[in-house]
Amino acid sequence: MLDTIVVIPCYNEAERLDIDRFVRFVTGDPSCRLLLVDDGSLDDTRAVLEALAECDPQHLAVLALPQNQGKAEAVRLGVLAAMAQGAKYVGYWDADLATPLEGIGEFRQRLVGEQQLEVIFGARVRMLGRNIQRRPSRHLLGRAFATVASLTLGLGVYDTQCGAKLFRVSPRTERLFRQPFLTNWIFDVELMARMLSVWGSRQSVAAAMYEMPLDQWREVAGSKLKPRDFVKALFELVLIYRAYLAGSADAWESEVGASGFLEARSGQSDRPVNVSRNVDARPRQATLIPP
Repeated sequence: MLDTIVVIPCYNEAERLDIDRFVRFVTGDPSCRLLLVDDGSLDDTRAVLEALAECDPQHLAVLALPQNQGKAEAVRLGVLAAMAQGAKYVGYWDADLATPLEGIGEFRQRLVGEQQLEVIFGARVRMLGRNIQRRPSRHLLGRAFATVASLTLGLGVYDTQCGAKLFRVSPRTERLFRQPFLTNWIFDVELMARMLSVWGSRQSVAAAMYEMPLDQWREVAGSKLKPRDFVKALFELVLIYRAYLAGSADAWESEVGASGFLEARSGQSDRPVNVSRNVDARPRQATLIPP
């Protein structure tokens, strides 16, 4: 039974998408649908995604945004569309497939087996027996940032930025995605800050969240991240601290707080979304089509 929808955010990915791997995955896992979100790409990404969806319309869908809104908003709109279809589990995965899609099944199995868990985050832990291929410079920058983020949040999280995450659909996890994010580069950290607000305590978040050490992860050429983005991430971490941790924890959910976030995040707006392949971003008008 189709019970899982995973969002794949794409921006100018026409030359990097591994079509065969996407098709092989959905052929082997009929319980999962991939929602391919074109974030207003300037190349042929949308055409490539729509051609890919033709291979298996039941398990591959396209959500097309009219203009680029950033990865955070592409993920947020995709997750809301996925939740609106009645999926039990939703998540997001990087389009370069640095984390193999087969990991989705492992994440889902953990959520099925441990009902107290609501969030699974992938973690790129370099250990014997695991194949984590990452440039030393990126590894060191990533570890430094994750340490600062962990201390800021007060959570013992190892890897904040791994692009592989899965959520159990519930009123609490739906709340995490209701409002646009204040940040774009480190919205994963902002998600954790929202979890602190929604769950109410660090102990509750720690009980509901699990970091899954990945068996495989490989850095893919063509990444849009640059070393200078580390500095941007630190600035965004300050924004998160001020918005969620230093003031009223639930201000982001209020009408006033949300409007303030929209002002702080330049260029953010509620733009219309063009959705294809039976996917609708309007929560109560979409349904999950059984296989």
